[in-house]
Amino acid sequence: MALSVPAIMKTTAARLSALYLLLFALCAVLLVLYMTSLSARMLTAQTQETINDEVLGLARAYQRGGLPVLVRVVEQRSRQPGANLYLIADANGQILTGNVQSLEPGVIETEGWTTEPFSYRRFGEGELDRQRSTPSDQTTPQAGDTAVRSEGEKGHNAIALVLRLPNQMIMLVGRDLGEPERFRAVIRRSLMLALGMMGLGGLLIWFFVGRAALKRIDGVSEASRRIMGGDLSGRLPVTGAGDEFDRLSENLNAMLARIAMLNEGLKQVSDNIAHDLKTPLTRLRNRAEATLSGKRKTSDYRQALEGTIAESDQLIKTFNAILMISRLEAGYSSESTSRVDLAAAVRDVVELYEPVAEEAGVSLEAAVNGAFLVDGNRELIGQALSNIVDNAIKYSTDSTSKPTVRVTLERTHGEIRLVVADNGQGIPDDADRARATERFVRLEKSRSQPGSGLGLSLAKAVMTFHYGRLDLLPGNPGLSVVMSFPAREDH
Repeated sequence: MALSVPAIMKTTAARLSALYLLLFALCAVLLVLYMTSLSARMLTAQTQETINDEVLGLARAYQRGGLPVLVRVVEQRSRQPGANLYLIADANGQILTGNVQSLEPGVIETEGWTTEPFSYRRFGEGELDRQRSTPSDQTTPQAGDTAVRSEGEKGHNAIALVLRLPNQMIMLVGRDLGEPERFRAVIRRSLMLALGMMGLGGLLIWFFVGRAALKRIDGVSEASRRIMGGDLSGRLPVTGAGDEFDRLSENLNAMLARIAMLNEGLKQVSDNIAHDLKTPLTRLRNRAEATLSGKRKTSDYRQALEGTIAESDQLIKTFNAILMISRLEAGYSSESTSRVDLAAAVRDVVELYEPVAEEAGVSLEAAVNGAFLVDGNRELIGQALSNIVDNAIKYSTDSTSKPTVRVTLERTHGEIRLVVADNGQGIPDDADRARATERFVRLEKSRSQPGSGLGLSLAKAVMTFHYGRLDLLPGNPGLSVVMSFPAREDH
């Protein structure tokens, strides 16, 4: 799949990034406008404060010696480097002294602060223009001289405070805006450059983030196509970054592993049914055929039917066990769960199997003290425990000493362990103990003991349903089957 811009824009990550970038650009533009306006207001306020200080100084000079002292102070300050604007004009607007050669018309006609920045020219800035002009142009400068606006001449901008003296003369004190304007332009250019660089970086990040997201999604899509094609061993890629893509892939991989396990279980069930149920079905058919062949007595037919019923009951039990295991392994059961006392369940099962154990010459013991509460299903736990106890009784008869089966309950490390231990031959091989919980697996090669090989499989499925586990541990001698349940938090 080509990683083009249109393809990237179809991804949610790219669209969200584009939306965030647009919002960032809008906020950035507003920030530039606000900062520029704020800097302009601050510079204007600072300039006005400086002019006010100058006016106060000139007012004190005027009070001290009148107009002559004021003119002398203005001339002195006008000649200083970086001086402010100073102008004294008569009532008609003719400039008497100061460092201003010409002003924009109408500036000194209104008393107070100028409402807008105005154009002006200082003395000495238009020498070249005056040399090019005719002698008739050399007139006395007026405050409203429009020469500052003539084409080809350069003017400056300033703000000023215009005052009327008691003798109706006009005094203007102002400050050039060139430096503040340059400062504001620098701020504006710096902000625009910074925002431009951030915008370019945001675009690159957006592009590469969208590209990386699309690559990972393409990897997931490719793995999904292989899995849908029948490769259930395939898994979604996990980069190890621990982000939401990895968490999603890990959850889906766990789901795929569960599906693969269920499919493998279904395959094993099919194979085992075909293999292990073929013998009893064949036996049923042969018994019926033998009964029908030749002349038989009524007692022979009755005996054959009774054997068929017994064989059919065993088949029904096998199919019911298979169905229960499949339902439990699939995580579904219509059975309700509630608080279960394992001690009571152990006592019931031991009481039920005591006659069986006594008949087989096995000593069945239970060491249970107190209550052991878990959340689960009483019938399922009882059925699993019955299967384990039945197996222990059957296989403890091989013991060289007195056959004994002992059932105990203990609490350890946040778990409740129900242990069924016998002193028979046990299962010494680790691989065989692992296989013993699989369906239809019977480690007894002679197959002399009755059973279908589903007892431990059902017990394992019951423990999985109860979020516990079933462990087969070697005894000394014999075998210990451990059912570990998560303990209730209130105990």
